Amino acid sequence: MLRTHTCGELTAEQIGSQVTLCGWVASRRDHGRIIFVDLRDRYGVTQVVFAPGVNKQVYERAKQLGSEFVILIQGKVNRRPKGTENTRISTGEIEVSAQELSILNASANLPFEIKEDATAGGEIRLKYRYLDLRRRKALDNLILRHNVYSAMRTFLDERGFVEIETPVLTKSTPEGARDFLVPSRLTPGHFYALPQSPQLFKQILMIAGVDRYYQIARCFRDEDLRADRQPEFTQLDLEMSFVQQEDILNLIEQLMQYLFWQIFNLRIKIPFPRLKFEEAMQRYQSDKPDLRIAGQGEKFAFVWVTDFPLFKYNEDEKRWTSEHHPFTAPENEDIKLNGSYKHVKALAYDLVLNGSEVGSGSIRIHQLKLQEKIFKIIGISEDEAESRFGFLLQALKYGAPPHGGFALGIDRFISILANEDTIREVIAFPKTQSGWCPFTDAPSTVNKAQLDELGLEIKKEEAKDV
Repeated sequence: MLRTHTCGELTAEQIGSQVTLCGWVASRRDHGRIIFVDLRDRYGVTQVVFAPGVNKQVYERAKQLGSEFVILIQGKVNRRPKGTENTRISTGEIEVSAQELSILNASANLPFEIKEDATAGGEIRLKYRYLDLRRRKALDNLILRHNVYSAMRTFLDERGFVEIETPVLTKSTPEGARDFLVPSRLTPGHFYALPQSPQLFKQILMIAGVDRYYQIARCFRDEDLRADRQPEFTQLDLEMSFVQQEDILNLIEQLMQYLFWQIFNLRIKIPFPRLKFEEAMQRYQSDKPDLRIAGQGEKFAFVWVTDFPLFKYNEDEKRWTSEHHPFTAPENEDIKLNGSYKHVKALAYDLVLNGSEVGSGSIRIHQLKLQEKIFKIIGISEDEAESRFGFLLQALKYGAPPHGGFALGIDRFISILANEDTIREVIAFPKTQSGWCPFTDAPSTVNKAQLDELGLEIKKEEAKDV
């Protein structure tokens, strides 16, 4: 290791010690006969003092330091003079008197100032995302995300869930948004699709007898974007066999309680309030009600919304469609699906936090005849059902257990925990609202040889710059 300590761990206990630190120059202040440098790394900031009386050559070299230079210093830990302590940082009682200095790498002039209030425009920050991530808040968001992942895995592992990865290159089975398509070189004219969710695969895993599955899954949807949408996103995906709706709601409540205790040392009350869809619409004119109470400091308010309609009528196409997805089971009393489809209720549930839907799930259809009937109601012919979902229909013939699951939108969930207005602030390398990545300049064109290998041709009139 080049360093003996990080820039966030030195305290009064190390006074008198010889240390080696590495990091970035966050700021340099020249006070005439003494130079102060705030040295920053992932762990914190340490004040370094360069004085000619300690080492004149090192002092002169420190005059060359600019913002974001990467340096290594060796020196002695001293107590800060009385009255100059900084109680806002963990290293605020001490400073390091520099005896040696190595400039490991210089930095060009910065495109924007690295500071916590981040006044630079969004696209310039995304173009130089590696600089933006040096901000404490930006880095803390990624660490928070990591901590949530770690706690999720611990909670689910202790309850018998198995983490299983599902394919990213799969069959196009549209689930309400456009698929991203990937052309196949080995079978020209054929395409993979990137998954909008692992929905069908997790149901297949239940049929396979896995019983309890989860995955922190990457999902892809080619849809118009908003502040809380990205073309690629992450969800905690889980599925359970031999369960009812109540079992899944109880599990997710316990998971939320565990996460808030582990991450924030905050005890949230369960069970969460529950509202039926019709009640939520009547009382709040929204199926995503915000139940925070003004003036009570309340900060996180969860609510379940249940009893959604199974179907909705598409006036333009003059047909019924699925409110959620076509694999959602109807409530038991509606199982025969006779009469008006308008009043059929779904065994579906949304988890709402502070007025945002952060997750949803349902009990799935596990009987072949019922699944075929649902397809027929929403206008999917037998041939189309076989073409799009044949592998699921085949699997349902071989002893599918009752099962259900839930998916938590991690990006949105973390943004609420971090008190950010947009999910871009909690994603390492996000895209803009138009789906463009300023950092890598994706999407981009490819050369003709690549297109020829895939048997593709670009229509000139349709090509345009992003």
